[in-house]
Amino acid sequence: MGEFDLIRRYFTRPTPNAVLGVGDDCALLRLGPGMQMAISTDMLVAGRHFFPDVDPRTLGHKALAVNLSDLAACGARPLAFTLALALPDTNTNWLHAFSQGLLALADAHGCELVGGDTTRGSLNICITVFGEVPAGTTARAGQPATQALLRGGAQAGDDLYVSGTLGDARLALEALQGRLALPDAVLASARQRLECPTPRVALGMALRGIASAAADISDGLLGDLGHILERSAVGATVDTHIAIELLASYVDLTRARSLFDQQLLQETALRCVLGGGDDYELVFTASPAQRAAVQGASIASATPLTRIGKIDAEPGLRLVDAQGATVLNTFASFDHFNP
Repeated sequence: MGEFDLIRRYFTRPTPNAVLGVGDDCALLRLGPGMQMAISTDMLVAGRHFFPDVDPRTLGHKALAVNLSDLAACGARPLAFTLALALPDTNTNWLHAFSQGLLALADAHGCELVGGDTTRGSLNICITVFGEVPAGTTARAGQPATQALLRGGAQAGDDLYVSGTLGDARLALEALQGRLALPDAVLASARQRLECPTPRVALGMALRGIASAAADISDGLLGDLGHILERSAVGATVDTHIAIELLASYVDLTRARSLFDQQLLQETALRCVLGGGDDYELVFTASPAQRAAVQGASIASATPLTRIGKIDAEPGLRLVDAQGATVLNTFASFDHFNP
């Protein structure tokens, strides 16, 4: 099968919302009046971002999900995406499953595949996604006039929230790389979170005008929260005893007493929740005056939210336990160039 046959067979579809889709040198997208375009690119590399034996259907889902998560963090509505795909060969079974997983998530979010490229090489998936977000009428100092959620708007006194659950993806990675033994049922559940994340697009749009700053959690809670703190020139205090409860598998792990003592269990939970990546949840800040509105966004988007701390005027990140005592921060987030 040649390159263009491959594109026509697996990745060419009608694009009713785009002016022009696959087939020309460029795609043409239509923006609504008063809207700005949000653009993000992510690359997934075999052996670095996913295991060789991953189900190609879930890989197709994740390849787009990580990009949609970036749009969610900006409060943008998905419009379209392009796909650049390097393949070692044209395995039709693999391509069918991959394209089905990719396009099912695209259809669920009304995000059309409008172009891209294919080549022979080591398996590498690069997606660029396009979304739209309303323009703003006024701009904060040093920021554009937009209704998009940005990293730079957190204020001292703001509440600190995360969506969904955290740490299961890192828990699966620890087990799959042989550093941790997990019961089969726990590993299966955690691996599902690693390989098939849920982009919080509806929540991101619901938080426009409510959240003061936001980011998606791709490299670990503390690392991605750190981007908000740096851009906003503020600090934060995180309640680690609340954070531990965000590990969905924690209850199951507490039952596996033969594998863990209590101290090891708590250390594992903290490492996964605070330093683990691949969660693709949102971390965001909002004024305490917006608590009812935040709850409304949670209900409207059917997404659970947890308040895990607060934003401080004093720079730096502080971790505390249930008694308010300081917890030593030894939780490194993922870095592509740090082994």
